[in-house]
Amino acid sequence: MKEKDIKKTARIILGAGLVFAGISHLTFARRDFRAQVPDFVPLKKDDTVVYSGIAEIALGGALILANKKQKETVGKVAAAFFTAVFPGNIAQFVNKRSAFGLDTDGKRFARLFFQPALVYWALKSTSKKSKEIVS
Repeated sequence: MKEKDIKKTARIILGAGLVFAGISHLTFARRDFRAQVPDFVPLKKDDTVVYSGIAEIALGGALILANKKQKETVGKVAAAFFTAVFPGNIAQFVNKRSAFGLDTDGKRFARLFFQPALVYWALKSTSKKSKEIVS
């Protein structure tokens, strides 16, 4: 499989994942997402979950539908979004809030390592640069 096809597939999977996560913010996982909202956020927890869900649906759709010219910018926006919501993962760990099956300190701590992976995924799947071969 060509690198271009791998990147496109990865971008679409990430976009679909964001759309699914956004829908879950608005429906069946709303309570779990409230557990991730840091106390310093000046909005009601439920409002924050709704707004972030809408943002995820829009961002996921943008990743899926981005044309060649826009995809790198959309990838950077997705990476920034994943960075911006990272304090929620930290808050869940620090405040020992159980949600999404993360019911131990170890599980909540391990979850922290997935956010940087999402940032990398967003950037790598949308970058214009191809792999460089180092000799």
